[in-house]
Amino acid sequence: MMSKGTISDRRIDKFLWLVRIYKTRNIATEACKKGRVIINDIPVKPARQVTAGEIIKVKKVPVLHTYRIREIPPSRISAKLVDNYIEDQTTEEEKLKLEIKQKNQVRYKYNGSGRPTKKERRDLDKLKDS
Repeated sequence: MMSKGTISDRRIDKFLWLVRIYKTRNIATEACKKGRVIINDIPVKPARQVTAGEIIKVKKVPVLHTYRIREIPPSRISAKLVDNYIEDQTTEEEKLKLEIKQKNQVRYKYNGSGRPTKKERRDLDKLKDS
């Protein structure tokens, strides 16, 4: 039976989900299986136990994120509290890669494609009413 409070060690897939690095535990497990989660320069399996003080590297193309575990949370935490449990040590060079990728993504919505936006719906309703 687990007691409340912090836990000394936890499965890596569950930890990554608890601290919101991945949206679901299943996605975290798949990332481990595909070799995208690295501890001590070794890709780890989802069942690997992690403890406070370890450095985790997570590959999310094109960036290699680096985190140091401060503490293991007892359950999934809010986004505001994530900094209490992990320390982001990702280099500025890696963060720049992500910024460049986001700037290069072109987001176009052509008129008439897909559902109308809320503003477009309001405009349509005004036309119908007048």
